[in-house]
Amino acid sequence: MTLADKQYLTISQLTQYIATKFEKDPYLHQVYVTGEISNFRKRPKHQYFSLKDDGAVLSSVMFSGAFNQLKFDLEDGMKVLAVGRVGVFNKSGNYQLYIEHLEPDGVGALYQKYEQLKQALTAEGLFDFEHKPIPRFPKNIAIVTSPSGAVIRDIMTTVKRRYPIVQLTLYPTAVQGQYAANQIVENLRRIEASGNYDTVILGRGGGSIEDLWPFNEEKVVRAVSNMTIPVISSVGHETDTTLVDFVSDQRAATPTAAAEIATPVLAEELIRIQELQAKLYRAQANRLQYLNQRLLEQKNAYVFQQPLRLYEGHQLKLKNLVNRLAQAENNVLQDRIQKFNQATNRLNQLSPQLNIQRYKSQVDYLANQLKQGQVNQLTTQQYKVQNLMAQLDLLSPLKRMSSGFAYVTSKQGTVHSIQQVDIGDQLSVQFADGKISAQIMGIDKKQIIKK
Repeated sequence: MTLADKQYLTISQLTQYIATKFEKDPYLHQVYVTGEISNFRKRPKHQYFSLKDDGAVLSSVMFSGAFNQLKFDLEDGMKVLAVGRVGVFNKSGNYQLYIEHLEPDGVGALYQKYEQLKQALTAEGLFDFEHKPIPRFPKNIAIVTSPSGAVIRDIMTTVKRRYPIVQLTLYPTAVQGQYAANQIVENLRRIEASGNYDTVILGRGGGSIEDLWPFNEEKVVRAVSNMTIPVISSVGHETDTTLVDFVSDQRAATPTAAAEIATPVLAEELIRIQELQAKLYRAQANRLQYLNQRLLEQKNAYVFQQPLRLYEGHQLKLKNLVNRLAQAENNVLQDRIQKFNQATNRLNQLSPQLNIQRYKSQVDYLANQLKQGQVNQLTTQQYKVQNLMAQLDLLSPLKRMSSGFAYVTSKQGTVHSIQQVDIGDQLSVQFADGKISAQIMGIDKKQIIKK
């Protein structure tokens, strides 16, 4: 493949690819750097300058929103602590620091370093552990502190007063300065390796954060965390807190408090031992008295006086079992008889003879119902016929003729009106008791009876 066959990127594409790499790197989203201000010239809005140290220079940008929050004036040569993100400015192809927070270097740097390490160790879970119990009656206590400070004197005085039988071993250690952290770690390792100590007291008096800084060093914190021997931390005043306090098994506000935590009061323990001893004697005496009483009761028990009575309980139990067995057999027999009777009843209910008898009863019942229905129907019809005959009788011409009416007919048929006849026509008049023939001699229409 020749160079002409290669896929070439534009400068913008390559720069954008590099910028994307910066954006996706989680370690560049928020960085903490310290350096010296260089090439600073205050501008109306955004500020552009450099941060440098002896070995490198880093272009930096601080937008107006963050810059206006500053409570001090920036100057060239000022050493500062900066928090921000690293990105690429595409037009020039330069990477630069976009500063979000800025403060002068000094004590603030130590506080910031303290918080950063505390957050990292918390996220790691170093502070989430099960605290080891402090031994109640130690034999040997190791003390890691300065041999010339007030800490060792306070501890020795308190221990001598409270628990003088314990062995105290001082591991002389620098508790501030550049060598302090290494000495603390080394002495803790020596104590752990010896395996002769019940408790470790890590102590120092009060001071500034710079003075107490060895107890915030990560290697010191991890060394304390790795101890299998319980560690009591007594660093600084009561209001001071170091990272060592978070990994110690117990924190004491003062060296005297640390000594009190590490040791009991011997006089009190002796009194308690005497009380427990007296209590033990009383308990043993009461126990012996109780056992003697039990022994006497056993000797006087009827079992030893009448050994045969040992079997009375078993005989009674056997009798009860025999009765229960007989009762169980009777219950089983009764249950079987009941089941047999139930099966017999079910079988009888399924017998054809019973079905025939049941069906015959049904037929007899239905026949009686049919017969009764016929009688009822005949009676009803007779009653209807009688009613119809009575109605027909009321409508009969003979019934009417018996009251003086007659049935008149001519050759044309029944005569209902004088309009149907003329003078001289022959009529037939039917009465209830006979019929006569008549001839019309005259017609008087005025006497027509209107219905």
